[in-house]
Order: sequence, then structure tokens, then C-alpha cells
Amino acid sequence: MKNLRLPPLGALRAFHAVAECLSFKQAASQLSVSATAVSHQIRLLESVLECRVFERSAQGVKLTETGHLLYAGTQNAFSSLEDAVKKIERARASPDLIVTTTSNFLTNWLLPRLADFKAQFPQIDVHLHTSVESIDLKKRTVDVAIRYRESAESELHCTLLYEDRFIVVASPRLNLNMPEDLNATTLLHVENRAVPAELPDWKQWKQRYGPPTLNVLRGLHFSDETHALQAAVAGHGAVIASQLLVGDLIDRGMLVAPFEASLPGANYYLVTLEESADRAEIVALREWIKQKISV
Repeated sequence: MKNLRLPPLGALRAFHAVAECLSFKQAASQLSVSATAVSHQIRLLESVLECRVFERSAQGVKLTETGHLLYAGTQNAFSSLEDAVKKIERARASPDLIVTTTSNFLTNWLLPRLADFKAQFPQIDVHLHTSVESIDLKKRTVDVAIRYRESAESELHCTLLYEDRFIVVASPRLNLNMPEDLNATTLLHVENRAVPAELPDWKQWKQRYGPPTLNVLRGLHFSDETHALQAAVAGHGAVIASQLLVGDLIDRGMLVAPFEASLPGANYYLVTLEESADRAEIVALREWIKQKISV
């Protein structure tokens, strides 16, 4: 069987460039060579194939029937080569991981622990993005979202990280011991919460735990939970906050949870595309958060 002689790669590259723009001059510009050099490569290609691949006329350049067949092949070949080179470059480069979450989760839970993640996985470059809006992962502008939801999202790969509860916290200086003590305490309100559906606010607290004389309309109002927590640390009042997000402040003695009672919250999920769930850097982040959040 006669061995098939493939045309030189340079000649195929020149042909592909001309076939894309149907211009020897433009192809030469793309390849950073002269139009004469491109013409030489095309003549070499036609010599090897023993047929014409372009028809030249005063109106311009067009592919012959053979040229159309060859162009279909070079499109597949060069596309595959470009994909292979991109994969090689990604494998050599430090993997990037773009993570979106809420500013409250980032500030109160993730940032205090991020140095540990970097120490364990120094090769992963983490880019952090915060938004109150849900980013569409299918647009591929981010890799991972840490979201606060009442249930998982069916079209995405969701990992349950934490089932949240809401508790009353205040500075130890306020010396709260019984629910009745709230009557003499400034109530700190967090507005604009979207989940859970049954909002964990002072109205619900009063209905469940009292005291019945509690005036739930008074106090200070905040649009951001982090700011309300800062006010509580400063001793300005008591706030109903996410048990997860106040854990560090309680451990450091900056806040106390004077009552055992709690209100139901939603769930923290790590969310990514199904086809991305097994990426090494996403697996690393997911397993690291699960380990840290369970401590």
C-alpha cells in the first residue's frame, strides 16, 4: 500500500488562512509574511496534491471543489490543535477559581479562613466576587457560587454545606439573661432579607418566644447583616443573626448568645455546573469548606 504523503504543515497553514478570508494579501497579513511567500506555499500544496485548490480571477479568489474538501479538513485539524494548545497552557498555568457569594458570607466566614485554604492549595488562584444577585453560572463568568437557598437548584450541581439557624446575639456587656431583658434593650433589625420565606425577625421571635410586651417596631435598622453585627459588637443592641456567621464572634467573646432558642433559616449550598463539578480545584474548595464548616 502506498504511503500517503501529507502536504507540509506550513503549506496547509497558508491554505487555511487564504481559505478563511479568500485573499492572499489578508492571509499574508495574518501570518506576518509576504503575499509572495503565501503564493509559494499554495503552489507547493497544489504540487503535492497534484490539483488546484483555488481559482484566481480578476474578481478575486475562490475555492475549487478540492479546496472545499481540504478546507473542511483544515478547519477540524487547526481547531483541534488550538484546543490542545489551550489545554496545555491551562495545565501549565496556575488554576484560577472564580467564586461568587454574598458579602456577609465572605466577610464573616470565608475571609477569616481563606489563609488556610491558600496554605493547603497554594497552586490555586482564588478570585472572589460578591453580589446580592444570583450570577448565571451558564454564562461561565464565575466557576462556583456559594448560595443561601431553601432548596437545591435542580439544573446545577449543588452540595449542601450548612443548615442554618438564627439566634439572638448581643455584646456580653448588655448582660442579657432572660427574654424579658429584651424589653430594655435596643433591637437591631436587618432589612432586605429574601430567604427564608418565614423571615427570622423580631416579630417572629416575639410570636415564638416572647416576651409578649416586646415592642418589635423600635430600634435601629440595617440593610446589611455585617453592619448590624458590628453594631451589636459595639454594644448598641441585640440582633437576630445567622448562627454560622456569628460563630467566630462568639468564639472570640465579642458576642454572646444568651438564649438557647433559635429560628429556622435556609441552607448554604456550593453550586457549580454539572460538567465542572469534578474539576480538581472545585473539588478542593468543596471538600475544604465542608471540613471547615463542620468544625
